[in-house]
Formats: sequence, C-alpha cells, structure tokens
Amino acid sequence: MRILIIEPFNGGSHAAWAKGYQRHSSHVVEILGLPGKNWKWRMQGAAITLARHYRELLADGKRYDLILASDMFDLAAFLGLIRKLSGSGSGFGPPVALYFHENQLTYPVSPKEQNQSAGRDRHYGLINFTSALAADVCFFNSAFHRRIFLKALPAFLGRFPDYQELDAVAEIEKKSEVLHLGLDLERLASLRPADDILEKPNRLPLILWNHRWEYDKNPTDFFAVLQELVVSGFDFEVAILGEHYQPQPELFLENRELLGQRLLYFGYAESFADYAAWLWRADILPVTSYHDFFGASVIEAVYCNCYPLLPRRLAYPEHFSRSDSDHFFYLDYSELYVKLKSLLDSIKETRQTSLSALVSHYDWSIMAPKYDEKMTDLLRLNTLATQH
Repeated sequence: MRILIIEPFNGGSHAAWAKGYQRHSSHVVEILGLPGKNWKWRMQGAAITLARHYRELLADGKRYDLILASDMFDLAAFLGLIRKLSGSGSGFGPPVALYFHENQLTYPVSPKEQNQSAGRDRHYGLINFTSALAADVCFFNSAFHRRIFLKALPAFLGRFPDYQELDAVAEIEKKSEVLHLGLDLERLASLRPADDILEKPNRLPLILWNHRWEYDKNPTDFFAVLQELVVSGFDFEVAILGEHYQPQPELFLENRELLGQRLLYFGYAESFADYAAWLWRADILPVTSYHDFFGASVIEAVYCNCYPLLPRRLAYPEHFSRSDSDHFFYLDYSELYVKLKSLLDSIKETRQTSLSALVSHYDWSIMAPKYDEKMTDLLRLNTLATQH
C-alpha cells in the first residue's frame, strides 16, 4: 500500500510522528508537509497550498492508496480542491484518515484570549468539526482526547444561531477511534549512558522540565514548588529543556536567576542525543500541565526511568495501570509538594525504580504494526463500499 501523510504543521512532535511512522511502517509512506510555524495560517490556508502540491504529485505519476492527514488544516477544503483529480473516473479518491494530535475546541484558553471580550475565535474549532465530518475515519492520540472532543461538540455547535447540525456529532463519534502516538523509544534506549555515569555516588537529585515553555504547561506551579523546596533547604539540581519562541518567557528568565547554580541546563536541546542524555540523567519529573492530549514528553522521560509526578487528570492516567496511581499521581498542589519532598528524601530508592517497561509499548516497533492494520482495514472497507 502507498500511504501519503499530509502534515500541514511539519515540525516538532508532528514531524516526529510522521517520520516515525514512515520509517517503521511495512507500507510505502511519503510525507507531504509544510513548515511547522504559523499554525493559524496553516489551519486557514494550508489546504490550498497542499492541494496544489498534491496535484503536482499526481501530475508526476504518483498514486496513493490512502491519505493520512494531521488535524491542523481544513481537510474539507482540501478534498474539495482535489475531488476531480484524486481517483478514478467515477470521482472516488483514496480513503482519508484524520489524525487528531490536538483540537481547537478544548485547547486551554490563553491569557491573551481571556482578555478579549469576544473570547476564542470559533473558526478554528469549526475547521476541526468539518474536517472530522469529511474524513472516513478520525483517529485520536488518546482516549481522553477523543472523549473531551466529542463531549465539547454539542455545546460548541449550540452557540451558532441556526442549522447547528447536532446530529453530526453521532456521525463523528461512530467513525472515531483511539490510535496512540508512536514514539522512538528504542532510539532513547540506544543512547542510554553507561551505568557508572548514572550511578555516580553523591550525585544530587536532578529535577526535569522537558515540555514547551507555554502557558498550557503551567510553569507557574512548577517553579513555585521548586522555590518552596529551596526555602525548605533541599539540595537538588534542575534541567529546563523544551521548545520556546522568542523572546524567552519572563517567568523562565526570573527563575533562571533564582535557581542560580542549581540550574544545570536551560534551553532547547540542540540534538536528540543531548535530549536523551538529560532524560537518562534526570531523576524526577514533576508535571503541572493544564493540558496534554497525550503527553509524549512525559512518556519519553518515564521510559528513561525518570520518576513522574502527574496530575490525576488529562491523558496521563490511561498510560499507567491502577496499581501505579497512588505512586505517580497527585490531586492538588499540596500533594505534589509532599510527594516531591518524599522522593527527594528517598532519592536512592527513587533511582532504583525501574519504569521503562511501563511505557515501552508506545515504541514504533509495536505501534507501527497497529497503524498498518488500521490503514489496511480502512482501505479494505473503502474498496468494499465503492464496489457496491
């Protein structure tokens, strides 16, 4: 089978997902993408550019059995622009799967949006809705993501003055499935430092941040709990990794100064090897996010035996069994602080906890065959439908 991945925002975790599936699939996978920037324009205008690029591929003799499109563009507009070119004389084109990395209905409201009297721009949520309607199947990167998107749709559509199309929610639900992210965990394993480096005696506990430097990751609580630890006299070190846009957020700069010599790294890791080295070296990952549809950075850190402290919400609980809940999860800020202190007090035992096996099933070696099976099923069902 020949699969075309359409990734309008081909950067960061989106690009890693597309390239990961391309490398590990048993099918022939090509990627048609645009640079990972200007996300609002990608959602509004990428369909026009990508339709032109798709027409050029067909003009060069390329043919595809299936399209796997990411969510950050107007799929309905794209399909309208290619409808006469993508298939046989009957007008049928290849089946189309839509993969939801995120959605604009339930993404946390930014401080800028909170200060706007009109609130959130509904246009982007409407694009998610019409794209889901246009797709043959909708894949979500977590059960949590699927659930909150479907739950949000009726209220979202209900805000429009008439012809709200509420019956379409059931149509989308019927063709929606969970297909977790695949991650390159084996690559992390290949970059694991030697034991004598990780087990260096008298090494101070290392606390990790490895997320985007954005409001939805709630850095306020993360830095607040670190400052409480400083006041309480705990000895520890910190590594702050992750993508950010210029200028650097003021909160991060302030805490860079406050943490002083405790701060071993501050900024984006320039290579995957550097990133992996910090993950393997880190001991504790306190996560304070308001939002995570999947939590790839959390899974990567846990695979590297970095002990997680996670809010008991979002997508995180579905990654771990119930037996792990009491250990890895907290209900509020106070419990986070208490559990973080406990892990620091017993750092030797914390470091001896083996965590990799808990999340190893997200490696592409396991996930790619699941993706392949889903794509094969979709093609088979589409073929049966067109024959009748």
